[in-house]
Amino acid sequence: MSGDDGWEALRRATRARVGIGRAGDGLPTRELLAFQMAHAAARDAVHGRVAFEAIAAALADRPVIRVASAAPDRATYLRRPDLGRRLGEGEAEHLPAGPYDVVFVIADGLSSAAVEAHAVPCLEATIARLDGLTIGPIVLASEARVALGDAIGAAMGARVVAVLIGERPGLSAADSLGAYLTHAPRPGRRDSERNCLSNIHAHGLTPEDAAAKLAWLIREALRLGLTGIDLKEAAPDPALSSPGGGQVLG
Repeated sequence: MSGDDGWEALRRATRARVGIGRAGDGLPTRELLAFQMAHAAARDAVHGRVAFEAIAAALADRPVIRVASAAPDRATYLRRPDLGRRLGEGEAEHLPAGPYDVVFVIADGLSSAAVEAHAVPCLEATIARLDGLTIGPIVLASEARVALGDAIGAAMGARVVAVLIGERPGLSAADSLGAYLTHAPRPGRRDSERNCLSNIHAHGLTPEDAAAKLAWLIREALRLGLTGIDLKEAAPDPALSSPGGGQVLG
């Protein structure tokens, strides 16, 4: 290749750090600073607090409920994943019983940046594709892990619960959102009983494309009465045309 160092084509195709060169025994200054910036963004995403008030305001035309897990603070949440999977004492009393076809949970998870950037657009685009289904109040859950959706869905009589949650940030994307879908939610459900859409962010699966897939999965889950490894995602794949693509598990 003329005009570049032979790595340019690969660098254009991925956000991974490939062919970044060296300066003596270390990284070039520009690459070192970029790495440090990415690491700082990942730390901020993990330790940051989601502005749930702003999310509630953005969803002002929908009923919204706030709940918290059994983890009393962020430090405990990070050390004790088990507490993030359980509702705090008395929290279930705030949840209205359905039945509902679908309950959506927006959970902070491990990336406040992901939730603030992508959760509302993904939620709104998904609900727009679910005409004819009964949608429960939107639940905003703090210090939450994925499995907290099982307790929420069970308390609300949801046929399906969909958890939009901040994914563990990496050094190429600190704002990646995940969507986890579980049929007949109840405490004790295994991860193999869920479907997951991951890498929802500007350089992966866009919120609009994720919504198309999630709505398809929700309707199939309700039709077949299952999610997880038995529900194979066969919707048209808009991610193939998205830079970076996305990943579908289950």
